[in-house]
Amino acid sequence: MAKKTETELVVDLRGRSIETLDNFWDAVAEPCGLPKSFGRNAEAWRDTIHTRGISAVIDRYDVLVVHVDKQGVFAARNHEARALKSAFAGRHARLVVHEPA
Repeated sequence: MAKKTETELVVDLRGRSIETLDNFWDAVAEPCGLPKSFGRNAEAWRDTIHTRGISAVIDRYDVLVVHVDKQGVFAARNHEARALKSAFAGRHARLVVHEPA
């Protein structure tokens, strides 16, 4: 029996200035195919990547992988992004935070 290979949508935001959550939503909107009605909050993001049915782009893939630099909103102990980071938990998404070059 053949094993299904997972498909990944990779969104690489390294090198981009993401100082606020609004910057993050602006950065992922196009590559993730977010509709204009998207809620731009962690709960809406969780629904989009785990419940599905909101973004046809994300729904075409098994896993969403977002790469960001560890700065701005993704700096250590930034409580603004805590809920957003937790929305990536689960088998449908990964947030990869890189040390800036």
